[in-house]
Amino acid sequence: MKYVDEFRDRHLARQLAAAIAAEVDPEREYRLMEFCGGHTHAIFRYGIQQLMPPNLRFVHGPGCPVCVLPMTRLDQAIAMTREHGVTLCTYGDLMRVPASGRRTLLKAKAAGADVRMIYSTQDVLRIARDEPERQVVFMAIGFETTTPPTAVAILQARAEGLKNLSFLCNHVLTPPALRAILSLAGPEGVRLDGILGPSHVSTVIGTRPYEFVPNQFGIPVVIAGFEPLDVMQSALMLVRQINDGRREVENQYSRAVGEGGNARALELMARVFVTRPSFEWRGLGFLPESAPALAEDYADLDAERRFPVTVETSREIKGCECPAILRGLKEPTECKLFGAVCTPDNPMGACMVSSEGACAAYWSHRTHMPSSGLNR
Repeated sequence: MKYVDEFRDRHLARQLAAAIAAEVDPEREYRLMEFCGGHTHAIFRYGIQQLMPPNLRFVHGPGCPVCVLPMTRLDQAIAMTREHGVTLCTYGDLMRVPASGRRTLLKAKAAGADVRMIYSTQDVLRIARDEPERQVVFMAIGFETTTPPTAVAILQARAEGLKNLSFLCNHVLTPPALRAILSLAGPEGVRLDGILGPSHVSTVIGTRPYEFVPNQFGIPVVIAGFEPLDVMQSALMLVRQINDGRREVENQYSRAVGEGGNARALELMARVFVTRPSFEWRGLGFLPESAPALAEDYADLDAERRFPVTVETSREIKGCECPAILRGLKEPTECKLFGAVCTPDNPMGACMVSSEGACAAYWSHRTHMPSSGLNR
């Protein structure tokens, strides 16, 4: 497969592994955080950690929008179905994420709520058109990657005059979360030597928004693609920056990411959304200016205003270490619930549910981690 197989070449992987092994300083440790869950799964799927020298370790970050969504937002969505009888539409991963009391959207659906899984925002628009007697709410979620499609759906709903469609916005922004992780100090923080920047998010926002990381925190960043050779080359670029004492934003994923990002996508986001003063993240708490909300011109399409509900502050399931895992402080295997009572069939936390979650990566690839999926 052209443009994919080239980034899974076994011989090139061995060359990169040899270059990394030759260039790391044996007297020091290299702790590289991959912000994005897609990188976490690439590392496990292709056995990349096993190709690294023992003093280079990947630290898993919070880069999964499903994982960082707090229980309160799920409680809010379930309450909307119960109190207002809305038809709630969202993406598949969110259906099984535990809310308070181990409720889920899937269980709410089984109990009679009209909860539907959709594959794109166009599905939501179609449902609203086909069933004008129903009040349809789209539970939007995702980082900057999926925010522009939501903006397009909002503009399309307005253009078509759809009165029965509204949006429960749970989109979040990457740079504030990165700043929060790096700002944590002492026992609550994690020591990092470099950051593998997210690839899909960066196709939208570009490389410029990460410049505060080296400038304010003295830590290098390399925007990394998702394929195994992307990740390994990015690790080598970080090792070289660290060894040279450089602290810069470099772009390994230059075939898709530019310095200024996608101008059209950014324009759509700025047109439809404003930044919330504060938003809660699972594992990170309330972060200032870390999430978009619908701008005043689109307030009539805001589900939070159209269908207000009151929910109590939720508590994590006892023993679940998702918050610490999302901050890079623990690995999934350090959670007492992992593999015992928490499995993909019976998830206790979001990190086991999401297709980009760190616990799901550990679980999916735990039996064949040493073997590489790279091409011969």
